[in-house]
Amino acid sequence: AVTGVMDGKTNSLIFHVTPDYLAVGSDADYCLMPLSPGAAQRIAAATGSVLPTPAMVDAIYRAAGLKLSPRPIPPSAQMTTTGVFSNHNAVIREQRLMNLEAYPLGTLVAGHKKDVVVSQKLAASPGKVAIYGWHQSNGVPIQALYTGHTLRWVDYSQCIRLVKNEVELNGANRSLAEVLADPQLAVLLSAEGPLPSPAYPAQPPVTNVAPAWSPPNQFAERTCELRLEPGVRIHLNAPANFFEPAPPPATLVIYALPNGNTIEQTIGKLTTPADDWHFDIQHIGSQIRFVRQAVTNRAIVVAYLENNLKSWPTWRRKHGDTRIPEILAPVKSLMPNPGTQVVLAGHSGGGSLVFGYLNTLRQIPPEITRIVFLDSNYAYDSKLGHADKLAEWLLTAPDAQLSVFAYHDSVALLDGTNFVSAAGGTWGRSHAMLEDLAPRFSFQSSTNAGMRIHTALGGRGRFFLKENPEKKILHTVQVERNGLIHALLLGTALENQGYEYFGPRAYTRWVDAR
Repeated sequence: AVTGVMDGKTNSLIFHVTPDYLAVGSDADYCLMPLSPGAAQRIAAATGSVLPTPAMVDAIYRAAGLKLSPRPIPPSAQMTTTGVFSNHNAVIREQRLMNLEAYPLGTLVAGHKKDVVVSQKLAASPGKVAIYGWHQSNGVPIQALYTGHTLRWVDYSQCIRLVKNEVELNGANRSLAEVLADPQLAVLLSAEGPLPSPAYPAQPPVTNVAPAWSPPNQFAERTCELRLEPGVRIHLNAPANFFEPAPPPATLVIYALPNGNTIEQTIGKLTTPADDWHFDIQHIGSQIRFVRQAVTNRAIVVAYLENNLKSWPTWRRKHGDTRIPEILAPVKSLMPNPGTQVVLAGHSGGGSLVFGYLNTLRQIPPEITRIVFLDSNYAYDSKLGHADKLAEWLLTAPDAQLSVFAYHDSVALLDGTNFVSAAGGTWGRSHAMLEDLAPRFSFQSSTNAGMRIHTALGGRGRFFLKENPEKKILHTVQVERNGLIHALLLGTALENQGYEYFGPRAYTRWVDAR
């Protein structure tokens, strides 16, 4: 248990940990097993756990019923070998057996290994592991927080202690990850401030490393699919020029699906009365084809991201944000040209995936040139640093384009009843984004035919907010009426050429008729 006083109130938090480090074997014959942070993170994710912070390691040592003295060996090239792992385990096992009667297995024990920890320092040290601990009898750790080793480093002294991702805060159950991300509550468990993403990026679990591209279809497009864990299906669609011997630079559009839709429905097709209506509400495939015929100096590749829960908000609640980079990495690895530009886009619940990805980043990399919220910014939260990251990206990346599309959903009626709150819908979230960004940028505003347009940075930041005096549901209308076309062509010489946002469908000739 840990306590802290904030704003005159004493907060008490109880967190639960494994009594010893992860081991292989049985109670009668086990070996405390050093692991890489990637392997540890996979185990943590599979068991509903997280890795501790340095402050938590300190608290675990203080609470330990049995405090063993560290038994370091001289540094050598052998310290990363399994033989030394086994020998050092034998030394610790002898210590443990001497105290077994007074402190049986299941007693909280500490002091005999360093911990692989999560830390804010990892954001500034990508590809590194954070190690801390190995407390001496005076309570001072041998190993101060250290991030000098790569993610592949594993030596005899570092082991893995798991912390349950459910804590008791003032008697109520809370998520440990939620507490660590909270700027006020994080001080209970972290001496470094909040940790929005307390995890390591695991190795991408790709089940089809070299996907087979299909033969060209009637639009000269080729497709392939990736299946990733947990429960993610990715469908890639690439144009003919992507496969040329000397292909042009690529633009990769990562499109996170809306709630309840399949990839096929999101791509769209010419429908018959027997078809599900979802096939005729987005037509992302056709809108991409419109953009391709206009932009000829780049290969426009689109990756549709679907999950088996048919909802990215639900998927994130179940699996967290740390798996998102694992999902995107193999998709980006398929781009042959190092000058690939990445577009993050999504409709409806798809925006949740975009914000989840932002939560894992210290800063948005310049390879991301556009971020598009098509009525999808429900998960926007300035407390999680979203405004700060977007503002820094817009200021430091000269090609960065942020476009936000929303309508006045808080007045819309479904069966005569409002279905979103004034603050929780995209209308409310968009105004919150504007308010948070306004101190950093100067926005100019205009209204035309009921469309409020707020523009900053010479058009690199734009909000399209549709008024709704008729109280209609315009959630998908914003997409189907050339929404993605507009988002991809904003700020170029092709903006408003051959199409109009919220005008008639400009892509009908590219709709799949099969």
